[in-house]
Amino acid sequence: MENKSKTLVAGALIGAFTGLFAAMLLQRRVENDDRETAITTGEGLKLGILVFGLLRAIASLGDD
Repeated sequence: MENKSKTLVAGALIGAFTGLFAAMLLQRRVENDDRETAITTGEGLKLGILVFGLLRAIASLGDD
């Protein structure tokens, strides 16, 4: 049970730092382009599909 907890905490920390880094990049993009939004609807949809694909790839890592 302890190993599961460590894995969950590590995953949460990695996710938090990744999200923070992504937000910093989006904020920088807004400041450089002087736009109201950082991403368009199409870009958001593409990102969502990519994230879903990444999660599917992670979920299938142990399947052989």
